Amino acid sequence: MTIHWCGTGLSAIPGLRRLINEGHEVTVWNRTAEKAQDAVGDLTPRINTFTYDAISAEVQAGDLVVSMLPGDWHVRLAELCISKKAHFVSSSYIAPEMRALNDAAREAGVALVNEVGLDPGIDHLMAHWLVADYLASNVYDVDNHISFISYCGGVPKHPNPFRYKFSWSPLGVLKALKSPSKSLRDYVPLDVSRPWDAISSYAAPLATPETFEVYPNRDSIPFMAQYHFSPNWKVKEFVRGTLRLNGWANAWSEVFTEVETADDSRLREMSDQFWADNAYGEDDPDRVIMCVGLKAEKDGVPVYNKTYVMDAFGDARGTAMARLVSIPVSLTVEAVMNREIAAGVSAAPSDAKLVERWLTEIDRLAQHLQVVDHL
Repeated sequence: MTIHWCGTGLSAIPGLRRLINEGHEVTVWNRTAEKAQDAVGDLTPRINTFTYDAISAEVQAGDLVVSMLPGDWHVRLAELCISKKAHFVSSSYIAPEMRALNDAAREAGVALVNEVGLDPGIDHLMAHWLVADYLASNVYDVDNHISFISYCGGVPKHPNPFRYKFSWSPLGVLKALKSPSKSLRDYVPLDVSRPWDAISSYAAPLATPETFEVYPNRDSIPFMAQYHFSPNWKVKEFVRGTLRLNGWANAWSEVFTEVETADDSRLREMSDQFWADNAYGEDDPDRVIMCVGLKAEKDGVPVYNKTYVMDAFGDARGTAMARLVSIPVSLTVEAVMNREIAAGVSAAPSDAKLVERWLTEIDRLAQHLQVVDHL
């Protein structure tokens, strides 16, 4: 079985190097082979220039393709995997076109696993752990009222005036600001067309408590089913969102104004300027904060209230973002190889053994990982 790892961008390297170091048979593909050579050439000579035709000629039945390429490649590579009876892994959200491949993947007996990076990925594992813990507790009651939050953000460890720095092209961040979100607040859907209109303050229960600015992103509602929320539960709040340093909204106020009416060409100009002004330097550590919380109330009184918290920052091992995106991808590759993940389209697993094993590994990647019981 050969692992075909496609894409050697900054967030891909630790997981790729881990798989090679573990002795797996890995072929590395990148659109610029020289960049892949710089990243892993000290570990392997098996580096190829990525084109669809080239990888299509190499993938065999039983192989596994990892896509760390831009999102528009995922579905095409997943379709290739189905045709070759090979497996597929990516860290990206499951697009409707990917979801539509479920039946064909099952029929071919192959796993197409997505949402196994940081966010989405580690947040799913934390959510599955909390829901399972709540269901197993003696306070579980279908009539309890449930509140769920999941916030994640990558920020500079040493704050700058812009309250943010970029590890790669800022264009994705700018485009995300134009994306509407849907969440639940006070039992009803909350639709937000402009993220900055929904910014609130969140006190994160870290080792040293700290307050951040947070806002909902994307459509949170479908994740209730993914996290095994019963349709009969009374859900008061459900939000998956983005976390930023305090002062971010103020520092970005002019950006919000311009983004609202900017076309693609203007967004690219802004992106280039932000990259020039606020990219991470070589000795400039990043930081990743994730907080996933589940609270159940009975008659207005909390009976269950826990938050899974993570705080990680760049160190001698490299950036926190790269570790926390790519190492879970590598763990997924091994789980698929070991037939621990079923055929079909899926996201980060809820299987208790995998959740526990992967969170144990993530504990080694982060400087702080803890379940905080607020009761």
